[in-house]
This record gives sequence, C-alpha cells and structure tokens, in this order.
Amino acid sequence: MSEKHSEIAELLGPTVESLGLELLGIEYLPAPGGATLRLYIDVPAATGGEAERTVTIEDCEAVSREVSAQLDVADPISGNYTLEVSSPGLDRPLFTPAHFARFLGEQAKVGLKLPQDGRRRLQGTILRVEGGTVVFGLDGAEFAVAADNIDKARLVPDWAALGMAPTKNSPSKGKPGKGDSTGKQSSNQPAAGKPHAE
Repeated sequence: MSEKHSEIAELLGPTVESLGLELLGIEYLPAPGGATLRLYIDVPAATGGEAERTVTIEDCEAVSREVSAQLDVADPISGNYTLEVSSPGLDRPLFTPAHFARFLGEQAKVGLKLPQDGRRRLQGTILRVEGGTVVFGLDGAEFAVAADNIDKARLVPDWAALGMAPTKNSPSKGKPGKGDSTGKQSSNQPAAGKPHAE
C-alpha cells in the first residue's frame, strides 16, 4: 500500500467504523483531469447469534456523505477527484494478509508490483498466510508471495457453486451466431438498429 493509500485509509477508517461498518481498503487511481478514490466497505463479521447482513445502498450513501465532509476539511488529495463507495461484491478485493487468511481455500486473481519467477499475474488457491507472506497453490505447486509485493488481488467467484454458471441450454453471450447450432436467430431478439455486412 502506497503512502497516499495509507494516509487516506488512516484518515477515513474511524469515520467508516463510527457508522458500524468496516473500511476494507481503498483504491486511489490518479488520472489526467481527475482522480478516482474508491472505498470498499463491508459489514464487520457477525458474532454469536447475529444474523449476517450485507452492505446496502443506504450504507454506501451514509459513508459517502460523512467521508466527503471529512475529505473537504482534511484535503488529502490535490486536484479534482471522484469519490466512489462500494460493497466488496462477489469478486471482493483483498488488501491485507488478514483478508487472504479469511478466504483460505478460495481462488484469487493477483497482480504483482514486481515480477516474481517471471510472473506479473497469477491465479491460484489461497493455501495459507505466514506473517507477511501469502502462499498460493499454483499449477500443482506452492507459490509464496510477499504481501507488500501484491498490487491488486480479488477473489474469483465459483459461479457454478453460486448457481450462476452458464448452462448448455442458456443463450450464448458471445458474438451473434456463435454457439447456435441451428443458425437461426431467436424470435424474441430485437432487430439490429443498423444494417451490417457479414
């Protein structure tokens, strides 16, 4: 995590916690004409008999209001920027070793800051976390990565287990005509707005 990320996370963390939520992490994406500051928030893990709840739009709006006011006063970002507040989603981002430890046995897609063994990207199973190192199962072997060399990481959802995987009978999401053995267009599809050459 860069110095700017750390500064902003330390500034905003208590504000998010005061709303009963957890600041998972931030993405600061500078760009010409205006940066994007994206906050990922979550509901702290349920304890005891508490029912699991998820982040709502109202949670995001509340965090956005409070954080906007705080950023206006503290002014840690020079120039224009857009603030986005998001729930982690199914392909949740992983920012800390503790995040990886929470999802042992899950698949993660990881981008590295510096190449390691000729790789800048990898996708593997999170096997364990040892201090500041995350160990992945990759191509039948273990692949250990220092947490501070991880640029970005996200879980890879198991769409089949979630009941959301495409089936053989579902319509093709590819190019028109691909995966359609009859070659016919379904009658409920709207006609294209403009003629095109095949």
